[in-house]
Amino acid sequence: MARVIITAETGCDLPAAEAAELGVELVPMHVTIGEKTVDDGTISPSEMLEECRQLGVLPRTSGCVPADFQAAFDRIHAAEPDAQILHVAYSSVTTCSLDSALAAAEGRDYVTTVDTRHVTIGQGLVVRETAAWVREHPEASVEEARDFAAATAARVRMAFLPGDLGYLRAGGRLSNVAFLGATLLKIKPVVEVKEGKLVATKKLRGSMSGAAVSLIDHLALGEEFDPARIVFVKSPGLPEQVQRAATEHAQGLGFEQVDWYHTGDVITSHCGPGALGVALLVR
Repeated sequence: MARVIITAETGCDLPAAEAAELGVELVPMHVTIGEKTVDDGTISPSEMLEECRQLGVLPRTSGCVPADFQAAFDRIHAAEPDAQILHVAYSSVTTCSLDSALAAAEGRDYVTTVDTRHVTIGQGLVVRETAAWVREHPEASVEEARDFAAATAARVRMAFLPGDLGYLRAGGRLSNVAFLGATLLKIKPVVEVKEGKLVATKKLRGSMSGAAVSLIDHLALGEEFDPARIVFVKSPGLPEQVQRAATEHAQGLGFEQVDWYHTGDVITSHCGPGALGVALLVR
């Protein structure tokens, strides 16, 4: 059986070192800072934010273009001509990346795609689980791996607390009315991924530590969760006490493994500094 190799956009926030360990090929999304456009991961999010501060601009993002996928697909195929590629995609509702992957896959019968309908660590959780499953099932076909990824994506629940609502507003991801109300009332909106879209579903007040605990409860206690793992992501500037509070609460709920990741340039551009995201699986 041909080996299955997974690709995913850098917007899944899977660190390059972990991706290499899992055998996942990351395809770069892009960030524009003023007049300069760079690949996601070329500079650190902190450096990106500082450049934006100095220029007095907010970063803009763009998805992968067909050439990005063509380069990745050709590189993998040249190294392993018999391998099948499974692209585990960033939500197609939010970016053109999946369309670009489909365009690049034309004439390449060794490429299969699946839309996770998730972003950042929600997509990343699907990528990690699928990569682990493929490693445990080397005899599996690419269709079986695709079906596993789709089933896993359906079990993922993901939400985040933006750090600076101006970034969501600038990206068109929060209406001006909601932005103004949240800013004046010091409300922390919970933004969830539903059917691939970013939807504000709940309003939290109080400290960021208290909001982090409420965010975890909102996701974990609404359905029966899988206690094996909970995944967090933070953007630059999230206070350490918030991370401690979230970790301790997750452990108190019975999660066996608590993983923390950092937002890349693309996700930082969307959520701003000081943001917190959480993803988990339901049974």
